[in-house]
Amino acid sequence: MSATPILYCSHCGAKVEYRIPPGETVVRAVCPACHIIHYQNPKIVAGCIVEWQGDILLCRRAIEPRRGLWTIPAGFMELGESTEEAAARETLEEAKAVVDIYSLYAVFSLPHVGQVYVVFRGRLRTSEYGVGEESLEVQMTSLDKIPWNELAFPVIREILERYVKDREQPHSGAHFASLSPSSPSHPYEDA
Repeated sequence: MSATPILYCSHCGAKVEYRIPPGETVVRAVCPACHIIHYQNPKIVAGCIVEWQGDILLCRRAIEPRRGLWTIPAGFMELGESTEEAAARETLEEAKAVVDIYSLYAVFSLPHVGQVYVVFRGRLRTSEYGVGEESLEVQMTSLDKIPWNELAFPVIREILERYVKDREQPHSGAHFASLSPSSPSHPYEDA
């Protein structure tokens, strides 16, 4: 993925140059005036498969991208929080649900969009949930009623397909994969 180019140094305002800094192997935006190296790295998306009495919690998105489509509670991690805290916070924000995270489920890299999804399994503390500001609708869904053709993102479909399969034949350990948009519909291999 090519990130939005950095034109000016955020430290001193000078125009940056693109080059490989000494001791590095990747072209970076480097300030010739103050010598700051501007790193651009993938963003972490933390999410949770929220379970309650055999069902899972799904949210219909109220925001772009993919407004109106379904997903699990997930979003970008904030500075100062762990991935588990981010997944729990996103669940509270999107579904007004308090969740206890109990295991890592999947780590999926999406190099083409500069994201890494870290998805946990969690249980609702109580049966209470509701519609958060980023959701149009929130519902508990049985695995046989997942709206496969209305899922917001291919990575969510991949995660939920593996989850359903794991519930039928338990998988030990977490799933790891690198997903690419140019591959056939199920190209992803566990690492």
